[in-house]
Amino acid sequence: MSLDVSPQLLAEAEQGKVREEYFVETVRTSLPYAYDLVARLADELLAGSAEFADNRTPPPSERERGQLLRALSSDAIRGSLERHFGIALAFQNCHRVAAFHPEARGGETHRRFTSPRSQILNQSPEFRDC
Repeated sequence: MSLDVSPQLLAEAEQGKVREEYFVETVRTSLPYAYDLVARLADELLAGSAEFADNRTPPPSERERGQLLRALSSDAIRGSLERHFGIALAFQNCHRVAAFHPEARGGETHRRFTSPRSQILNQSPEFRDC
């Protein structure tokens, strides 16, 4: 799944400078499911008192799953979303994404969420092909 890059953004990249707000807008329009999911998790995290907010609902289709995998597997996309929303993202499987406060990265709860043990406990047969 590719990003739908505007000619203006492509020209900026060719000149060596890319404004992150334009890149984030490209992500929002190219990967709307992933962007909206991260936005929702950021809102939940920042509005509440929990240590993190996470998604446990599978995407409605493989198209949306592809968007999520694309967004979280790209360091550039993931990093831009984290900076844009002021969060740290963690990812366990095809759809379990969590938003943490940036300062929580590396802390006990974040380490537990990203541990091999948590990964194993969060598996089930339906995730084998995702």
